[in-house]
Amino acid sequence: MIVQDVINHLEALAPLAYAEDFDNVGLLVGDKNTKITGVLVTLDTLETIVDEAIEKNCNLIVSFHPIIFKGLKKLTGKNYVERVVLKAIKNDIAIYAIHTALDNALQGVNDMICNQLELTNKHILIPQSESIKKLTTYVPKEEAEQLRAALFETGAGSIGNYNNCSFNVEGLGTYQGNENSNPSLGEKGVLHTEAETKITITYAKHLESKILKALFKSHSYEEVAYEITTLENKNQNIGMGMIGEFTEPMNAQDFLNYVKTKMDTACIRHSSLPNKPIKKVAVLGGSGSFAIQAAKAAGADAFITADLKYHDFFMAENRILLADIGHYESEQFTKNLLVAYLTKKISNFAVVLSNTNTNPVKYF
Repeated sequence: MIVQDVINHLEALAPLAYAEDFDNVGLLVGDKNTKITGVLVTLDTLETIVDEAIEKNCNLIVSFHPIIFKGLKKLTGKNYVERVVLKAIKNDIAIYAIHTALDNALQGVNDMICNQLELTNKHILIPQSESIKKLTTYVPKEEAEQLRAALFETGAGSIGNYNNCSFNVEGLGTYQGNENSNPSLGEKGVLHTEAETKITITYAKHLESKILKALFKSHSYEEVAYEITTLENKNQNIGMGMIGEFTEPMNAQDFLNYVKTKMDTACIRHSSLPNKPIKKVAVLGGSGSFAIQAAKAAGADAFITADLKYHDFFMAENRILLADIGHYESEQFTKNLLVAYLTKKISNFAVVLSNTNTNPVKYF
């Protein structure tokens, strides 16, 4: 097994196409063709993590957070980022980061928080926009079924539980044609004027390269006419945060005690306790102040996240309980999720859960 094999499994869970634009995800250090001796899964990649990988004979580190976030202009070991990269390179250890790709995944970071809190009726809090595309192309009528099957094989036509693929047969005119004509050049530049089938199909944007490859391979024309448009529809299966419900509501104080226990956090910074029971809860692992309004709009009684600033708490406006449980604490179970997933996919291979606590924040 090589590094790329593990990457393929990870990107099936959390395609990098859905990572935030500001992020730095994917293979950060190493060669994708390197044969793997073991995989170490961690929340952060520090020098101690590289040491742990060496000790446990793991030459691939799968990290939630990227160790390289901003550009590196020098590698002199003057800071912890450069020292980690240097040590990894010296010991032939690859580093892969998944970060906001997993934040946006349906079965990712926020789903893990919901499961930890035993929330039900879960759905994405902020569905991602511009993640659904539509392909329109024309194919000779007798080849339509073959192309349809090839496109479906790539995953096209399916967005979550929704399937869409339409075919419209259009008779084409002569070379001069009319507004409904769609002549195309085939092999050796021969003009095709026979009846064609119009194929329109929707797909998730991370599949685009596979879909185009299948289109070109299955189509008989030398020059394939096609159009791709980005739909305004929001993808209900991709996005930031998640919202769910308790089976039974609880009062605000009991809720905070429950969260403190379930999320294994030393303390919770929170807004004023509302005079209402807590049943509907929004969650967003990591820094989530940008989602406060979305949580309120969704009718959440409480919003669990991290890194809230002083003025963020005013946004509660006695309508929602804001609970900052800590950045590390909100994401700490992510590595368990990745280990469970990879172990299931490659059960005959060593996938190791890091036992190093990388939380830089200490409590007195």
